[in-house]
Amino acid sequence: MQIGTAMSDVLGKYLDLTADQMKLTAGNLANIDTPGFKTQGFDFEKEFANAMQTSGSTMEDPEVSEVDGLVARPDGNTVSMDRESMQLAKSQLQFRAASMLLKGEFSQIMSAIRVDAK
Repeated sequence: MQIGTAMSDVLGKYLDLTADQMKLTAGNLANIDTPGFKTQGFDFEKEFANAMQTSGSTMEDPEVSEVDGLVARPDGNTVSMDRESMQLAKSQLQFRAASMLLKGEFSQIMSAIRVDAK
Protein backbone atom coordinates (compact mmCIF):
# COMPACT_ATOMS: atom_id res chain seq x y z
CA MET A 1 0.00 0.00 0.00
CA GLN A 2 1.36 3.38 -0.98
CA ILE A 3 0.63 6.33 1.26
CA GLY A 4 0.98 9.72 -0.33
CA THR A 5 -0.79 12.88 -1.33
CA ALA A 6 -1.18 14.78 -4.56
CA MET A 7 1.29 17.31 -3.18
CA SER A 8 3.88 14.63 -2.39
CA ASP A 9 3.58 13.36 -5.98
CA VAL A 10 4.15 16.88 -7.33
CA LEU A 11 7.11 17.42 -5.01
CA GLY A 12 8.59 14.09 -6.06
CA LYS A 13 8.50 15.14 -9.72
CA TYR A 14 9.99 18.51 -8.80
CA LEU A 15 12.83 16.81 -6.90
CA ASP A 16 13.49 14.47 -9.83
CA LEU A 17 13.79 17.41 -12.23
CA THR A 18 16.01 19.29 -9.82
CA ALA A 19 18.30 16.24 -9.55
CA ASP A 20 18.40 16.04 -13.37
CA GLN A 21 19.43 19.70 -13.46
CA MET A 22 22.22 19.08 -10.95
CA LYS A 23 23.52 16.13 -12.99
CA LEU A 24 23.52 18.23 -16.15
CA THR A 25 25.34 21.06 -14.39
CA ALA A 26 27.93 18.59 -13.06
CA GLY A 27 28.42 17.27 -16.59
CA ASN A 28 28.93 20.78 -17.91
CA LEU A 29 31.50 21.49 -15.20
CA ALA A 30 33.27 18.19 -15.86
CA ASN A 31 33.72 19.28 -19.48
CA ILE A 32 34.88 22.83 -18.78
CA ASP A 33 38.26 22.11 -20.40
CA THR A 34 37.00 19.89 -23.24
CA PRO A 35 37.65 21.63 -26.56
CA GLY A 36 34.46 22.15 -28.55
CA PHE A 37 32.10 21.14 -25.72
CA LYS A 38 28.79 23.01 -25.80
CA THR A 39 26.93 23.78 -22.58
CA GLN A 40 23.84 21.60 -22.15
CA GLY A 41 20.62 22.63 -20.43
CA PHE A 42 16.84 22.35 -20.36
CA ASP A 43 13.90 24.64 -19.67
CA PHE A 44 13.03 23.69 -16.08
CA GLU A 45 9.63 25.38 -16.04
CA LYS A 46 8.56 23.78 -19.34
CA GLU A 47 9.73 20.34 -18.25
CA PHE A 48 7.97 20.67 -14.88
CA ALA A 49 4.76 21.67 -16.66
CA ASN A 50 5.12 18.59 -18.90
CA ALA A 51 5.72 16.40 -15.85
CA MET A 52 2.52 17.73 -14.28
CA GLN A 53 0.57 16.63 -17.37
CA THR A 54 1.69 13.02 -16.98
CA SER A 55 -0.08 10.75 -14.55
CA GLY A 56 1.72 8.39 -12.24
CA SER A 57 5.20 8.64 -10.84
CA THR A 58 7.15 7.90 -14.01
CA MET A 59 8.48 10.87 -15.93
CA GLU A 60 10.21 11.19 -19.25
CA ASP A 61 13.76 12.51 -19.26
CA PRO A 62 13.93 16.27 -19.84
CA GLU A 63 14.59 17.52 -23.37
CA VAL A 64 18.24 18.56 -23.21
CA SER A 65 19.75 20.92 -25.77
CA GLU A 66 22.65 23.32 -26.25
CA VAL A 67 22.29 26.56 -24.33
CA ASP A 68 22.08 29.48 -26.75
CA GLY A 69 23.71 32.86 -26.31
CA LEU A 70 26.88 31.79 -24.53
CA VAL A 71 30.29 33.08 -25.51
CA ALA A 72 32.61 30.45 -26.95
CA ARG A 73 36.26 30.43 -25.99
CA PRO A 74 38.87 30.12 -28.75
CA ASP A 75 38.74 26.30 -28.40
CA GLY A 76 34.95 26.33 -29.05
CA ASN A 77 33.95 25.46 -25.46
CA THR A 78 30.96 27.43 -24.13
CA VAL A 79 30.98 26.30 -20.47
CA SER A 80 31.11 29.24 -18.03
CA MET A 81 32.16 28.56 -14.45
CA ASP A 82 30.06 31.53 -13.28
CA ARG A 83 26.91 30.35 -15.06
CA GLU A 84 27.27 26.78 -13.86
CA SER A 85 27.98 27.87 -10.27
CA MET A 86 24.82 29.99 -10.29
CA GLN A 87 22.84 27.12 -11.81
CA LEU A 88 24.11 24.74 -9.14
CA ALA A 89 23.24 27.18 -6.34
CA LYS A 90 19.73 27.63 -7.79
CA SER A 91 19.23 23.87 -8.04
CA GLN A 92 20.42 23.35 -4.47
CA LEU A 93 17.94 25.92 -3.18
CA GLN A 94 15.12 24.34 -5.19
CA PHE A 95 16.03 20.90 -3.88
CA ARG A 96 16.24 22.08 -0.27
CA ALA A 97 12.88 23.89 -0.45
CA ALA A 98 11.11 20.91 -2.03
CA SER A 99 12.67 18.53 0.51
CA MET A 100 11.40 20.65 3.39
CA LEU A 101 7.91 20.79 1.88
CA LEU A 102 7.93 17.02 1.37
CA LYS A 103 9.05 16.49 4.97
CA GLY A 104 6.04 18.56 6.06
CA GLU A 105 3.72 16.43 3.92
CA PHE A 106 5.05 13.23 5.48
CA SER A 107 4.75 14.72 8.97
CA GLN A 108 1.06 15.41 8.34
CA ILE A 109 0.53 11.84 7.12
CA MET A 110 2.32 10.44 10.17
CA SER A 111 0.20 12.63 12.47
CA ALA A 112 -2.96 11.32 10.82
CA ILE A 113 -1.79 7.73 11.26
CA ARG A 114 -1.02 8.30 14.95
CA VAL A 115 -4.43 9.89 15.57
CA ASP A 116 -6.22 6.99 13.85
CA ALA A 117 -4.21 4.46 15.87
CA LYS A 118 -5.48 5.83 19.21
